[in-house]
Parts: sequence; structure tokens; C-alpha cells
Amino acid sequence: MSKDFEQPKSTDLSGWVDQTLDSVRGTETPKDPNKGYIALLGWSLNAVKAAQKFDRRYVVVAPDWAADFCEANNIPFIQWDFVRLNDRSMEIAERLKAEGVDAAIPLFEETVEWSGAINSVLMDNPRMYGQSILFRDKALMKRRAQLGGIRVGIFEEAHEKEDVVRFMKRVNQTLLKLDGDPDDPIHVKAFDKAGCLGHRMIRKIEEIDNIPDEEYPLLMESHLDGWEFAVEAWIHNGKIKFLNISEYVTLGYSVFVPATDELESWRPAITQQIEKLIKTFDIQFGLIHPEYFVTADGEMYFGEVAYRPPGFKAFELIERAYGFSPYQASMLVFDPKSTQEEVDAFFPKEVEGAKGYAGCFGVYPRRRVVSKLEMPKETIEHPYFDFHELVPPEKETVPERSAFGTHWGLVFFYGDDPIKMRDLLKAQEELDFYV
Repeated sequence: MSKDFEQPKSTDLSGWVDQTLDSVRGTETPKDPNKGYIALLGWSLNAVKAAQKFDRRYVVVAPDWAADFCEANNIPFIQWDFVRLNDRSMEIAERLKAEGVDAAIPLFEETVEWSGAINSVLMDNPRMYGQSILFRDKALMKRRAQLGGIRVGIFEEAHEKEDVVRFMKRVNQTLLKLDGDPDDPIHVKAFDKAGCLGHRMIRKIEEIDNIPDEEYPLLMESHLDGWEFAVEAWIHNGKIKFLNISEYVTLGYSVFVPATDELESWRPAITQQIEKLIKTFDIQFGLIHPEYFVTADGEMYFGEVAYRPPGFKAFELIERAYGFSPYQASMLVFDPKSTQEEVDAFFPKEVEGAKGYAGCFGVYPRRRVVSKLEMPKETIEHPYFDFHELVPPEKETVPERSAFGTHWGLVFFYGDDPIKMRDLLKAQEELDFYV
């Protein structure tokens, strides 16, 4: 066995034991040898918990720092560090194939390309690796979308500052801006990062100087005024099996599911767009997480699509609202041994099958200096308050947010009225959680 697959042995692993895990309690769901064997690429404890309650065999493929935890908690584990794909990348695919694994599921953006490379070997379909690159490279993704007749905004790649200056001037010239008119903003994004990482809105030419050299090359996009929302769609045999619409209250701050009746009224049009996306990107199975804009005149524009669980704990929100596990849903649709009947029986009816509305708010400190975490009374005394994942600050000085920044933790809510949920999430933006 290659040293890359040897699990380090510690003398005492008792400190790593998690008594909430079924593998520790002896309550793990029996695995069906006739169903698929799933590899989870990356580390997610919630994904592991879902796998333990599901009837598929599974193995976690994660970096060496997960080894002790997995050994202590009887979690099947193969060590692999997800660096850039290189000449040794085939080793993990061949290792999983020898283990009898049927499909590899990406849990994070960084493992999407790996899953494509591995599944191309496991499923003997070389095109899957090229498809995975389309899901990672935002410029290639948008070009493929255009070829499929999907509406996108104006976009270009930038390799240096002058490219961004030129693009911003050209966009505003196209919009027939006159001298003295405020510039229309543009967006710059990393080619292959997830969520808001590396995402900046540029409102003035001077702000381009704030982009660090190491962020190039990057993708530039025109700004679209409209209603932005996300979709989570599970696909099996090229067909949508469940489609959730996640409603953003403020991008980068808050989201809830299911959506309001107003956004849900767009479901037929959204479904058509997802079907077009499936055809354009030749998606036969898996979970996709696209984002769209609806403009004031009712046109729908494609933003981007991810082939992995969304951020902001959207899987956890969907499970809270509907009761089924989105992680298990992904294992089901990825598994080539799943039957049509099994997949159809797994999902509840969209919207009608929800027991309530689940939302979360990402907290950013509103002060430059903080000393402690203090939950606002307006938050914790609200009947919709569920729980939070905030921790006391490690440092008193709050670093300046670069681009859209990274939240300090999430606050979760659950209730029976989407309008109340939307207003409650919006109201959190005016509260101080760190004082």
C-alpha cells in the first residue's frame, strides 16, 4: 500500500470520540451490498452523519488531519490531500476503483474537479472530467451557457489592472453614459472559488487599485439589477427530481427556504431554465446549485452553477424545512445503482411538503473593535429563533472586509410565515452581535 493511504496511528484517540455518531453508538443503519458504494470527497461531519443513517456503504476521502477523528469514530477513511490535479491524481481514482467504489461526491468547490476526474475512471466516461472543469472555470461556464442559448450578462477575463479599467469603461460606454453620470458597477470574481470568496463590486474606477495582484487572473461581469436567487436541483437520469428555490434576502447575509409565494410564482420559468441548463451541460445525475437574476422586465439571467452543496448551510435549511436529508439525496442520485422508483419515493412534494420555513443570517461585526459576543434580545427572544453557531471573538480588532468577506458565524431561524421570516432576516442587519 502506498504511504499516501496509510492512516497515522495515535496512541490515545479517546479525545476525538464523538458520542453523537451512530458509528460510536452502534446504531448505524445497515448497509445494502446491492446498492452503490459512495466516496465523500472532502470533510463534512453533517455529510458523515447522513451517510451513517443511510443504507449505502461510504468512505471519506479527506486530508491527513481527519485521520485521527475518523479512526476514533470508526469512520471509513482514505487519506488524500486535494492539491491541484497532477500526474499522481490517477492514484486515488484507481485506489477507489479497486475498493469497489461506484461514485465520488464532491462536498466542496475544491473537490469538484477531483470528482470529475475520479468518476471518469469509476464510470468509464472520460467526458466527465472535462464537464467538471466547466463547473469550476466561471468563464468557460458562461461561454458554454451562451452556446446553449442561456442569457448571461457581459463578461470577460482580466489578467491585469488595465483589463478591468478597459472593461468598466467599455460597459459604461455601451450603456450610453454621459460625462458626470455615475458609473454602472461591475463585478470581479475568482475563476474557481466558491461563493463570495474573491467577489468584489467595483463602483468607481479608483476602486480597481484595491484588487491585489495575486487575485489575477479573474472574471469580470456587468452588473444586473434584479432579484437574485439560488436553486438546488437533484437530477437523476437527466431529469429533475426535486427543485428547491432559496430566496436571498440580502446577498452574502441571509437566505431562507422555501421561497415566498412571489418568488415561487416563477417556478415554471425557473424549471424551464434548469432543464435548459441540464441539456446544455449534459448533466445526467447529481446535485446542481445555480444562481439566477430576474430583472424588472421579467427576463431571467444565468449567474453561475456549482456542482456541490451550497454555502450558508443551505442543505441544513432544506432538511429543517422538509425533513429529508439533502446529503442522502445527493448520495442517492449519484449512485448508479439507484432505481427510478427509489429516487421518486425519496423526495417530498416541493413547497407543499415543507413543514415550515428555515432561514439563516451570516453575522459580520459592525464595529472596528469588539470584546465579546452578545446575542441581541430582539434575536433570541423572537419566536422564530432556532439556534446560533457564533463564538466569542479571538481578537479585538476586526479586520477590514476584503471583497464580500467571510461571515463570523450563522444564526438560524424557523417559523411558519415566509414574509415574517424575510423581514426578520433583514432586521438582523441593524443589530450588533459583537460589542
